[in-house]
Amino acid sequence: MTSTAQGSASGAQEAHPEHLGHVVFITAAAAMGGFLFGYDSSVINGAVEAIRSRYDIGPGTLAQVIAIALIGCAIGAATAGRIADRIGRIHCMRIAAALFTISAVGSALPFALWDLAMWRIIGGFAIGMASVIGPAYIAEVAPPAYRGRLGSFQQAAIVIGIAISQLVNYGILQFADGDQRGNIGGIEAWQWMLGVMVVPAALYGLLSFAIPESPRFLISVGKLDRARRVLEEVEGKNVDLDARVAEIETAMRRERKSTFKDLLGGRFGLLPIVWVGIGLSVFQQLVGINVAFYYSATLWQSVGIDPTQSFFYSFTTSIVNIIGTVIAMVLVDRVGRKPLALVGSTGMAIALAFEAWAFSAHLVNGKLPHPHGIVALLAAHVFVLFFALSWGVVVWVFLGEMFPNRIRAAALGVAASAQWIANWAITATFPSLSSWNLSGTYIIYACFATLSIPFVLKFVRETKGKALEEMG
Repeated sequence: MTSTAQGSASGAQEAHPEHLGHVVFITAAAAMGGFLFGYDSSVINGAVEAIRSRYDIGPGTLAQVIAIALIGCAIGAATAGRIADRIGRIHCMRIAAALFTISAVGSALPFALWDLAMWRIIGGFAIGMASVIGPAYIAEVAPPAYRGRLGSFQQAAIVIGIAISQLVNYGILQFADGDQRGNIGGIEAWQWMLGVMVVPAALYGLLSFAIPESPRFLISVGKLDRARRVLEEVEGKNVDLDARVAEIETAMRRERKSTFKDLLGGRFGLLPIVWVGIGLSVFQQLVGINVAFYYSATLWQSVGIDPTQSFFYSFTTSIVNIIGTVIAMVLVDRVGRKPLALVGSTGMAIALAFEAWAFSAHLVNGKLPHPHGIVALLAAHVFVLFFALSWGVVVWVFLGEMFPNRIRAAALGVAASAQWIANWAITATFPSLSSWNLSGTYIIYACFATLSIPFVLKFVRETKGKALEEMG
């Protein structure tokens, strides 16, 4: 019997658990790694100018310190799938939580610039792990009927993490009288900003003890009774549990644990579906979204907005990010993944073009002319809105769903690793590109947003409403 037929016989696609709140809790706990991802990604925004001042470094060195965490992210993402297949998804989450905690303490109390960079690499490794484990775990425990919405929890957690980090940074800055290097309790304000991440890191670790292991991992290690209990928790009693276990077991017997070798094939070295995953990951970053979160405070200050107001605008951008993510969560299972991606690409391309026009103006007394300044602020918020309601969510949902079972863990690791490398490229080059030509930089991002439209139309398949066992 094929997996598709079995999925129908087991009732998996129509599964509606009796305790949906419990499934939501499990998903939210797993997505806490996404919260840390967003928090860590954005918290550095509040420390950029302080790090530049304290260590007296230029834009090139500063960019490398900011971006170096992304190298750790790429390594963590590339290795997380294999680690998760060996020791389980939950143990992976606990390792990531411990590394987050160590990184937060070290980053808050660095001895020198190299020391700060090292702690950021360790934190990056944890982020990379969480970026792979979160979507994979959620996809494996979520009932198919809810998987799009539950899969979008990862991105929701990321954007909430970004917003909370901006709010915490703003609060700490108020205590320090608006000075990133202001003294609070014997250490500088920016060190508090980086150190506060200890709190959500510890919470992530604690929550990992309150959620079950993935049923697919349990089946892979022969713990069938526990797998049935978890499937009953998340898919409900009306599902034929024996048929569901048999369905997953049959699929896994046909397959073996994925390795990088399994991804090889096709005309360009990797299987076509892997290149599609890499393309989605790379386009998500090449539109320049993380510039809005790593450098927004510095960017607004560079066009004449004072530090306190620049943090306020960074926070309002984060609120828009949350609104867009909620819109995507409502629509992703109704209209599908591809339509959202296409709408988002179009909106981002237009907003980035307006951004490029706004920053083409000559500064007057260190500020943009009033009309250009208004357009710059509005376009930045519109860009973030369209990203959030589309690529911010659908890429994570796609990556959790699109790969066949036999290569899912390895392919997801490669795609996520590619995402971090693209993120690093954008983050490391922005200070130099913006010094060269800020308007030209946004034109480059607008071109990538435009190119993502034919990519989605031609290469990306809709995954809405399909069981994981149907992929391939």
